[in-house]
Amino acid sequence: MPQPPALPDLPIRESLPALLEAVARTGTAVLAAPPGTGKTTLAPLALAGLIETATGAGPGQVTRDMPQRRVLVAEPRRLATRAAASRMAAILGEQVGERVGFQIRGETRRSAATRVEVVTTGVLLNRLLADPELPGVDLVVLDECHERHLETDTACAFLIESRQILRPDLGLVAASATADVALWTGLLAGDEGPAPAIASEPMRHPVAMHWAPPRERLSPPDGMRVDPKFLGHVSHIVGRALDADAGDALVFLPGAAEIRRVAEQLRHLDSDIHQLHGSVSPSDQDRAMRVGERRRVVLATDIAESSLTVPGVRIVVDAGLVRRPVVDHARGLPGLTTAPASRAAADQRAGRAGREGPGAVWRCWSEAEHTRRAAQPVPDVAAADLTAFRLQAACWGTPVADLAMPGPPPAGAIEAAEATLIALGAIDEHGAATDRGRVLAKAGLHPRLARALVDGAARVGSEKAAEVAALLGLDKRGKGDDLLAQWRQLRTSRDRRWEHEVKRLARAVPRIDRQAGDDEAAATVIALAFPERVAKRAGGQWRTAGGTGAVCAEGSALSGSEWLAIADADRSPGRAAAMIRAAVPIDGDLARELVGERREQRVEWDRERRDVAARSVRLVGAIEDAARPIEDPDPELVRAALLDGLRDEGLGLLGWSASARRMRERMAFCHREVGDPWPDVGDAALLADPAWLEPWWSRARRRRDLERIVAEEALKNLVPWSEDLEKTAPRRLRLHNGMEGTVDYSTGHPVLSMKLQLFFGATAIPRIAGVQVQAHLLDPAGRPLAVTSDLESFWKGPYGQVRKEMRGRYPKHPWPEDPAAAEPTAWTNRRLRGG
Repeated sequence: MPQPPALPDLPIRESLPALLEAVARTGTAVLAAPPGTGKTTLAPLALAGLIETATGAGPGQVTRDMPQRRVLVAEPRRLATRAAASRMAAILGEQVGERVGFQIRGETRRSAATRVEVVTTGVLLNRLLADPELPGVDLVVLDECHERHLETDTACAFLIESRQILRPDLGLVAASATADVALWTGLLAGDEGPAPAIASEPMRHPVAMHWAPPRERLSPPDGMRVDPKFLGHVSHIVGRALDADAGDALVFLPGAAEIRRVAEQLRHLDSDIHQLHGSVSPSDQDRAMRVGERRRVVLATDIAESSLTVPGVRIVVDAGLVRRPVVDHARGLPGLTTAPASRAAADQRAGRAGREGPGAVWRCWSEAEHTRRAAQPVPDVAAADLTAFRLQAACWGTPVADLAMPGPPPAGAIEAAEATLIALGAIDEHGAATDRGRVLAKAGLHPRLARALVDGAARVGSEKAAEVAALLGLDKRGKGDDLLAQWRQLRTSRDRRWEHEVKRLARAVPRIDRQAGDDEAAATVIALAFPERVAKRAGGQWRTAGGTGAVCAEGSALSGSEWLAIADADRSPGRAAAMIRAAVPIDGDLARELVGERREQRVEWDRERRDVAARSVRLVGAIEDAARPIEDPDPELVRAALLDGLRDEGLGLLGWSASARRMRERMAFCHREVGDPWPDVGDAALLADPAWLEPWWSRARRRRDLERIVAEEALKNLVPWSEDLEKTAPRRLRLHNGMEGTVDYSTGHPVLSMKLQLFFGATAIPRIAGVQVQAHLLDPAGRPLAVTSDLESFWKGPYGQVRKEMRGRYPKHPWPEDPAAAEPTAWTNRRLRGG
């Protein structure tokens, strides 16, 4: 057997003895090692006993006499899983599948000799659910715990419980690239206290930092859209970086669409352009990871942040954006949105430039903006769709609240997930997994897609159901929103990864042959997976069964379809309608069958007609599919609609005479100044309970019935039987001089307005309900002269100036020197003298 190559001289080697000692003593450890230190490759080999760990050992020595463990390494991404296995196998001088193997969904490379197996966290979860004891495994390494992927958090909780109850001998190591050690040492704590923490020194290669924000003001990301001008700026910075610094470049972009656009813009460079994201084939991923004869530019999503080293990279250009999950639980629209990367994520990316030597980082934002960014990324559990997690927890059998999660899942998200799973028949009303739920969990798909696969196979055949489910599950969509066209393109392109997934899913269901066409098959599977996203055109957009508006891109092939089965849509904050990302047309009858329809009597206030509208409506979810008038609607529904009309248009719909308005003003005065038992007659109070409108209210059916209600008579229903409105708030008020006038309560205070001469002989103004009445004194033409609440003071003071001015203007009217002793009159001097 040939000797293996020398072990790479990485900082982690100094920490391996302490790691092995901690695991031997407690069975657990938290390995905190920055990117590039070798924690993903050398630590698992050491834990498996495949390399010498004594600090005095010569480089490359492999252990011959140490007890060997079988180690399972869980990585959050498929690319990292394959890359880590390849690197470890190379260190041992072997091929993948010998002592180091891997398993990802649809691909396995391992043998009886395998001692270190790298798997995705999804594969680990499936193994735990199949057998919580993990037979044949001695130790599990959870890599990249700091990224807080939901599956990693879940696997950690399950493993902790398995160690406590079933496998106390099972070793568990949490590996993190950040300093958030206390969280993990506490989670992995045992009888002796927190789990041991082992740290490794970072690589010491210097990294130069360049801040390169756009010079012009650009639009911020909106949902899945990134300003094309910003992508042009990123391309420009890539060119600058290649001119200024040596080595290959790693460029971080938020998604595959942005990677493709920037790749087109960099075609003029004398470099090899590689794309690195989840949809790239394994062979293309391998090519991106290999150093070639020409300079490379690797365009990657955040899958290159950690877990693997891209050889030859000395330059990092960071667009500073990330795709993160976002869910509209109320409308069933889980998806992704584009946001600024956190400072921690930016530091992870920057570390890629200094793994093999001095490097340079070019950040496409300003240093000032960097300080305003979030320190850490939002954990998946706080933002993602939790349906799959909730089903896994149900199959595991432990209540969510009792799981040792690094962070608690939001209650609202759990409730939404449970509602979905109950609708799928995956859990019962107590939250326990059903037999159907266990079948769905084993499919290795999101529960919605698993349901679509299982039920869709019976409708359209197992092969086509598997093809559509694989298309949705792998996110192999290309350009455009026509999913049917993309499915057919996949068939002709012979995509290996998709074909492997189709075979895997076809094996998961009984073989059923059906003669369904592609259109029907695609629509059926999508509608079974996302029934609330089935949509019917309503005006310029579609309305989904879940109640959301949806629109498609201009020029879309879907624009002429009346009904759509939507596979993917996102609704950006502040937008009324969701943008359709992938959908297929669906026949209306098929939509009604799959979503279900019901009849509902709708009696509503029609704002356009300003009247009650009564209809029998056929509903497909929240979609109003058809309607017909109802001749004799339910009287209770009618009254509810009329009340909506009153609240919408106001009490002006009733017949309000001038007398009725004055009566309401008097009653409002009584309520305000006297209080109980006088009721509130404000708009809100009168609209809260229409009983005061009886007996007219119970007979009302239309707007015209409201208009016929005599409001003054209705208000009498609210006057307390023990009270007298005329005594408490009289319509007319008599002065001590014998004159009387109408009291105005419209301003909230009682006001008595009369010509000044009618106040002669009076020295005081009475009170009403203890409130001082205000006198408005008018000139002979009825215009205001003065306002007073104290006549005696007015006669002695301001009246003199009023008399002086008025005698010249109205000489025929009396203006006595002593108005308090004069006789009140409405006549002129001539009439008073009998002339």
